[in-house]
Amino acid sequence: MDYKVDDRELSALVFISFVNQVWKGDYDIEQTKSALSKTLNITAYDNKKLVGCLRILSDGYYFGTITELLVLPQYQKRGIGSKLLQLAKDNTPTMLYFGSQPTAENFYEKNGCQKSLQAYIIKKER
Repeated sequence: MDYKVDDRELSALVFISFVNQVWKGDYDIEQTKSALSKTLNITAYDNKKLVGCLRILSDGYYFGTITELLVLPQYQKRGIGSKLLQLAKDNTPTMLYFGSQPTAENFYEKNGCQKSLQAYIIKKER
């Protein structure tokens, strides 16, 4: 497995193809390109195939958040998510806040993350 911190070569097309295998959606290429340019992208590749990605959005001083941690279903339970999370801890300038799906809470706790504030959302129509 090849891991990259601050993967500036991650293209929007590759990311959209990857993310659609985890969360189906109608993703806009230009908006995806813009989003990827604003985050620290930590990636995992298996023979040049993107199999995992963790993205961090941070102001560099006060606040950082993990926008998503995704691993292709057929690559889960192999330590890839744990390695991406460790690389995030090692390479972020701030404390990280993030939400979790209830089914992923055990994964985060197993990886040394502490349960904190309740998460809320404000939905925005597109």
